[in-house]
Amino acid sequence: MHRDSFFRFYANLPIGIRREVVLDLPARGPITWEVAYREIRVDSELGKLILKKLIELGFIPLENKQK
Repeated sequence: MHRDSFFRFYANLPIGIRREVVLDLPARGPITWEVAYREIRVDSELGKLILKKLIELGFIPLENKQK
């Protein structure tokens, strides 16, 4: 569910922005949008951490599914 929100957001990022650093993880160093995409796409542990951090920081808008 949150991965889908990330992929929709990423698809609308300008290509130049995708090369910019979005996170700096203490144990991993700087993470660009491109690295985030690759890690989240393969559903790695790093990808899960990146997605969690992006959501916590409010970088990824989540859909509000109220009925």
